[in-house]
Amino acid sequence: MNLWKNYKDVLHQTFPLHNPVGSVWANWESKDTNLLAKTYTTEYFIKAREVEIWSDKTCIYNNIIYPKTGSNLPCFGMDLMGFNEKRVIIVFDFQHPKEKYPFSVEGLPISDGDYRFFEPGNHFSDNIYIAKCTMSEVNEHLEMFKTYLTKYKEMVELKKPTGKDTSEYKDFDAYMTKLDPVAGYLAGKFGKEKAESLVNDFLFTYG
Repeated sequence: MNLWKNYKDVLHQTFPLHNPVGSVWANWESKDTNLLAKTYTTEYFIKAREVEIWSDKTCIYNNIIYPKTGSNLPCFGMDLMGFNEKRVIIVFDFQHPKEKYPFSVEGLPISDGDYRFFEPGNHFSDNIYIAKCTMSEVNEHLEMFKTYLTKYKEMVELKKPTGKDTSEYKDFDAYMTKLDPVAGYLAGKFGKEKAESLVNDFLFTYG
């Protein structure tokens, strides 16, 4: 299953991501589920770390882009989650590393929802995009994904960040570690030790 192919294509068309040596952190296979975790870099990004999880029925893609530091830029995160044909959740947003830092982009939709794992105003922006749909409807949200990525590219290219002070992401990664429900889900698929390692040693290493 490659439910998110068009989204990944747009991401790579917008940013010239490339794999550094040793970029594949994990390539796991359990009885019914596969997981691939790897990192990318660019001129202005410390890293973009992605995880793909898939089975016969599910297809999940997660990526957070960490820009180089010193320019007060947000990260850009995406959670694209297809659990079954009728249950899909699409999330993407500008995620600022500073706690309780108000962030909004003019011309983009303003979120008015209350979401369990996403707290607008605390690392998540006012523009957090969350949609629920079916697998056959995922590409209906692709154009908005392109719009958000284009806005993010404009921010990054305007600032041209160069710093590598990853301590700027300490609070952000610590917050995300507590918030993210993936460890529990993956523990049932790959075991508790692997699941915790993925969270602490790959997903949120700066926390």
